[in-house]
Amino acid sequence: MNRLLALLCLTFLSVAATAADQPNIIFILCDDLGTGDVKCLNPEGKIATPHMDRLAKEGMTFTDAHSGSSVCTPTRYGIMTGRYAWRTKLQSGVLGGLSPRLIEQDRLTVASMLKAQGYSTHCVGKWHLGMDWQRTGEVSALNIETPEQVKNVDYAKPITNGPTSVGFDTYFGISASLDMVPYCFIENDHVQANPTETMKLEMNAAGDKKSFTREGPGSPGFRGEDVLPTLTQHATKLIQEKAAAAKKGEPFFLYLPLNSPHTPILPSQEWQGKSGISLYADFVMQTDDTIGQIMRATEESGIAKDTLIIVTSDNGCSPSADYPKLATFGHNPSAIYRGHKADIFDGGHRVPFIVRWPAKVKADQKSAQLVCLTDFTATAADILHVKLPDNAAEDSFSFLSTLLGESGKTVRQSVIHHSINGSFALREGAWKLELCAGSGGWSDPKPGSPGEQGLPDTQLYNLENDISEKTNLQSEKPDIVSKMTAQLEKIVTDGRSTKGMPQQNAVEVVVRKKSPTAKPKKKAK
Repeated sequence: MNRLLALLCLTFLSVAATAADQPNIIFILCDDLGTGDVKCLNPEGKIATPHMDRLAKEGMTFTDAHSGSSVCTPTRYGIMTGRYAWRTKLQSGVLGGLSPRLIEQDRLTVASMLKAQGYSTHCVGKWHLGMDWQRTGEVSALNIETPEQVKNVDYAKPITNGPTSVGFDTYFGISASLDMVPYCFIENDHVQANPTETMKLEMNAAGDKKSFTREGPGSPGFRGEDVLPTLTQHATKLIQEKAAAAKKGEPFFLYLPLNSPHTPILPSQEWQGKSGISLYADFVMQTDDTIGQIMRATEESGIAKDTLIIVTSDNGCSPSADYPKLATFGHNPSAIYRGHKADIFDGGHRVPFIVRWPAKVKADQKSAQLVCLTDFTATAADILHVKLPDNAAEDSFSFLSTLLGESGKTVRQSVIHHSINGSFALREGAWKLELCAGSGGWSDPKPGSPGEQGLPDTQLYNLENDISEKTNLQSEKPDIVSKMTAQLEKIVTDGRSTKGMPQQNAVEVVVRKKSPTAKPKKKAK
């Protein structure tokens, strides 16, 4: 761990909690899994998810949970840091597989915090937060690399500023989404096998659409179908290896960001056709099976009671899942919510969120408490009785009191949403304010499209009466629009949404993005 960061931990963090209050923590992040894909959250869904359903039956399901963004990288930054990613230099879009590290030097992460409290810390899976490859030429810092840039890396050289530089003892996985280069596994600070071949992966195992991922370097023998099983195997083995120490009061943290069911949609041969619906549905079922294997690993190792497992998704389902085809089977990955991945609408950022912790959390509970994935850091700190410094986890609220059934404690009252093009929204109670005319993403009306022309540059919905965001009330409720806009701007300006000393955003944050129908930009710092 960085020396300065370690000193910060020692200075600001309280003494460790007793062993009885230090559960093992497993955070499973599915990739592009829609809230409507999980049967216990969407009874009308047609995909079988028995393991997530069992996890919900044995723990608590949050029905109003949200990712920090409607796309991958920003959400992952929020999970690791407890801070909205739009406070960084990444104001829209996602990183590529070759992008440099996004998490700032010396910023406290949930991994470094847990490590300071005596946890062994491990990451297995898709990172997508940047790492510093040994470059031989230019590589995009805040975008997916161009076809010309994929050769501008010496893959045989060690990687710096990856997961092991932000608090993880070990790392095994892939640098970003499986439709981005390089196509190889990374172990700690080096590729497992030098990507000397040029390859691209089919977007789905049956080749229905005959489309492919970006072409670029890949390790000989690397197959997309093998990634999920390999990550699963590494994760279960790690749990088994750490179980004995965990029983002796040496807890572990496993962050398991899966590559599925994100494109390329490549379920293993044994899973193809199992859903009777589509390859996407097959891939969701295989993802659910991975979760089942993680659950069994804790149970068979005798540590399930004292292990907190969280299962969630980084954003809503992607349109690559083929919504029209799924609809012919009566299935909607977004359930009753409007939009999908990339959008400012709830279908873009409302996610499954299931927690099991047998020692502390009663079984078969549902909570309507508003939560965001940025809340993981504060919750982990709360469990361990750790006081976070003012310059860490600025947008993280603990939901521990909800898990424990306690009342009277401060929990999240509002949440800021962010779409792929950087459009903002604020949710507070039943009200949701959206500072854009359309979706801010990939569904209609798309930004700058003819369908967006002439629409008001602001949207206001009452989710209590209109959960599908159909009736824009902005013209009828100007007082609410004004009040919520001012509140959003204050949260941006303050550099935090939690209590504490104001902090600085990395760059000037544009609250209202430019569009053909937008009013002049409002800026905050």
